[in-house]
Amino acid sequence: MKKDVFYNEVYSIVASIPAGRVLTYGQIAYLVGKSQCSRMVGQAMHNAPAGRNLPCHRVVNSLGRPAPFWPEQRELLEKEGIIFKKNGCVDVAVYGWEIINLQEF
Repeated sequence: MKKDVFYNEVYSIVASIPAGRVLTYGQIAYLVGKSQCSRMVGQAMHNAPAGRNLPCHRVVNSLGRPAPFWPEQRELLEKEGIIFKKNGCVDVAVYGWEIINLQEF
């Protein structure tokens, strides 16, 4: 799969994450069909075109940790009603997006 195709598939999934929910890099990689490529998902997020207005703040790591050098991410998630644990992570079990129909991707 070419990088631009991978990125566009990632962006399609990210665009679909509803407010107040999160997905992990690994979950997105799995949905794209490249379960071992969670770092590439991170690269796609880092390179996301501003013009697409993607809710990139709804993507966290497997522990629910927000991006380390993006303090606004936490603020954006809190505005959507997400409450952070004492360790600074999102409770993915509570706020993770349960995708019922994988066929839409």
